[in-house]
Amino acid sequence: MIQAAEAMVKCLEIEGVKVVYGYPGAAICPFYDELHKSDVHHVLVRHEANAGHAASGYARMTNRPAVCIATSGPGATNLITAIATAYMDSVPLICITGQVSSDQIGCDVFQEADITGAAEPFVKYSYLVKDAKELPRVFKEAFHIAGTGRKGPVLIDVPMDIQKEMIEFEYPDSVSMRTYKPTVKGNVMQMKKICEALASAKKPLICAGGGVFLSDARDALVKFTEKTGIPAVSTMMGLSLYPSEHPLYFGMLGMHGVKSANEAVSRCDTIVLIGARVGDRAVKSPKFLAKTTKIIHIDIDPAEIGKNIPVDIPLVGDCRMVLEGMTEIMPDCDHSDWVKELSDIKNSVPEEDETEGFVNPKMFLKKLSAICPENTVCVADVGQNQIWACNNFEMKKGRFLTSGGMGTMGYSLPAAIGAKMACPENEVIAICGDGSFQMQMMELATIMQEGIAVKVILMKNNRLGMVRELQTVHYENHQMAVHLKGSPDFVQLVSAYGIPAERVETMADAEAAAERMKNAKGPYFIECNVYKYETTL
Repeated sequence: MIQAAEAMVKCLEIEGVKVVYGYPGAAICPFYDELHKSDVHHVLVRHEANAGHAASGYARMTNRPAVCIATSGPGATNLITAIATAYMDSVPLICITGQVSSDQIGCDVFQEADITGAAEPFVKYSYLVKDAKELPRVFKEAFHIAGTGRKGPVLIDVPMDIQKEMIEFEYPDSVSMRTYKPTVKGNVMQMKKICEALASAKKPLICAGGGVFLSDARDALVKFTEKTGIPAVSTMMGLSLYPSEHPLYFGMLGMHGVKSANEAVSRCDTIVLIGARVGDRAVKSPKFLAKTTKIIHIDIDPAEIGKNIPVDIPLVGDCRMVLEGMTEIMPDCDHSDWVKELSDIKNSVPEEDETEGFVNPKMFLKKLSAICPENTVCVADVGQNQIWACNNFEMKKGRFLTSGGMGTMGYSLPAAIGAKMACPENEVIAICGDGSFQMQMMELATIMQEGIAVKVILMKNNRLGMVRELQTVHYENHQMAVHLKGSPDFVQLVSAYGIPAERVETMADAEAAAERMKNAKGPYFIECNVYKYETTL
């Protein structure tokens, strides 16, 4: 017989969990007391939402469910934003929350919140554990649900008295859920139809999304692209599937995408969407596109196929298995003229000009990426900095991480912490604005406490830049609630944490600082002074 809290820890150990991110409180203390005895490493974040974001960065780099923990009430509700962020981007998380004692649920006692009810729209599944004996089954199912099919967050809410009960511990060897059996193997006849459609098309196009990463299909995608010679674009979540300079890759499409990608979409006669959900920022007018283009959609989630755009050839299945199968049966075809047409557009982009007294963020990010190691992980926040990074930080063999579907400000630094802990051999750079940085700067303490060598680039324009740009373009330049007056001296602030920090105001200074950051063994911070009316265009 062991205490249920110990059983919870044992479940994590059996699932191979090495690190968890959390913030303790009274309702989760029994679990923390047992975690204290374990080799599972706990990282204390400074805000519960950042536990979820850090776990997200870890999960996206390992492609396995990662764990975040919070206590009841405000601890659990603070976690909801991170849960919703993971849900929108299909990131596998196990979210463990403490709950008030079973006999007090529904009595509005101290720090009680119906977290399973509140988080219901943002989880793949949730459990409120009422029987301690069920914990091993619950954990086994939770890891299975989070990490299979269309991945996503699973919530496990455990009342304090349940954590203290004594149970016989036996972890299940397998999972059998009658109502949960995701389709992974694509239909062979549909695969043949897709290959025939692509071979006969004059201007076919691949549009790859984040689902390709989730199915560990990056190599399979590149192999299929190179065998067929079909040009490719990506959604924001699909950035870094291809190296930026790959001859068949033409950038990110959408309202903030590049000209070559959007022209490719408008000119193609057949488009195959792979692991992409056709969000509104990727395809502005999906029904109009469907009138002129044959639409092929491959996704493991049948609910996504046909949801936002009419589909001519649907295929439900795991991206990797489907791509490997299609690569074997795809006939030879020649699309060199079509590729050249797009290459001419891609190569016609004018060079950026320097702005005297300021750092040009687009130019700087291109130069920064050129000196970074091939395996660099770029973690962009949300706002203008995100779009500058998407379109200018040139990826090689690393990863590009950001909050896509939810667009959550304050994501980059905790996610970078998780990414660096998952892959310590990779250089990890967080890119943020002065608005988003102030939503997460408390995690500098986590970086120092854990000794995590994350590098931070702050694009400072003293504005909520993206909102300011929208107000300038669409609201007669009525700048309302976007001026960040009262912000601290960020260099002094970061230095107070013991992190080397510097401020740059010209491109020459910025390039020299980038070299110093590159050579730094530990964390490093660069504040770039950006023109207040700099745009994403």
